[in-house]
Amino acid sequence: MDFKDYYAALGVSESASPEEIKKAYRKLARKYHPDVSKEENADEKFKDIGEAYEVLKDPEKRAEYDELRKYGARADGSFERPPGWESASGFGGGGYTEADAAQFSDFFEEIFGGGRRRGGGPGFGGGFGGQRHSMRMRGEDVHARLALFLEEAFKGCDKQVSFNVHEPDANGRIVPRQKTLNVKIPAGMREGQHIRLKGQGAPGVGGAENGDLFIEVEYAPHPLFTVEGRDIVVTIPIAPWEAALGASVTVPTVGSKVNVKVPKGSSSGRKLRLKGKGLPGKHPGDQLVVLQIVMPEQHSEEAEELYKQLAEAEKGFNPRSKLHV
Repeated sequence: MDFKDYYAALGVSESASPEEIKKAYRKLARKYHPDVSKEENADEKFKDIGEAYEVLKDPEKRAEYDELRKYGARADGSFERPPGWESASGFGGGGYTEADAAQFSDFFEEIFGGGRRRGGGPGFGGGFGGQRHSMRMRGEDVHARLALFLEEAFKGCDKQVSFNVHEPDANGRIVPRQKTLNVKIPAGMREGQHIRLKGQGAPGVGGAENGDLFIEVEYAPHPLFTVEGRDIVVTIPIAPWEAALGASVTVPTVGSKVNVKVPKGSSSGRKLRLKGKGLPGKHPGDQLVVLQIVMPEQHSEEAEELYKQLAEAEKGFNPRSKLHV
């Protein structure tokens, strides 16, 4: 079945006010009225704009139509009713007649016809003038991102998150509305993990349940630490003599400092593991300390002389031997 774009039929936008819709309808009705119009296919166009106005002038029907436009319209111009959809704003109660059916398209009858498609076949409603049903459609899930400092993720915290949901306003237009919630972040939240808040997404239609809110955690860049899974990584500069002779150095962790023993003869890139100092959890991560040998920017004459003596004493050592050079 072809989808009917009622907004395009009246030449108005999806956010048009009721007054704008009414004005557009009156203008087009005068232009295409069969008794006065000389336009080609005036009778067909007059029916199209009448059908569009019949839906968009009514806030309840317009809200349903906007939902169907969002979920049922296909890129190729066709229409497929969403599973489980039933209209709450049909002409149940005796107001819709066979004469009305002749005025409107199959698409209109499929949505608002109260139960009978063309040709007399049964629809959802149980016949013209029959029982009205509720349109029930679960609300959309909403996804939001929340940036945390590493310290917040490590210790846990309370944060506010703002996001938009789409819902009908008093005039039946689907409009975005910003929501703000307070969210408790448990200690040890990893980047990329999600927090699910049930029922905090877009509202359901016809009493159906709301969608859920999914919050994805991301980390703000940290000046000292990086994170690999549950492990926290920090690079620690050490002096050449600390690497050669071994030393005890102070290392920052998230929220504290610890003393770490640098083994004698360490090289740049060596990793020391601090057990349980990573992100907390059922299986806490570790902190990895990456050693980086740093040379002084300037040497005294005495230090340079000592380096010469060291070079002579270690002249058999070739740090590039594995490169075969």
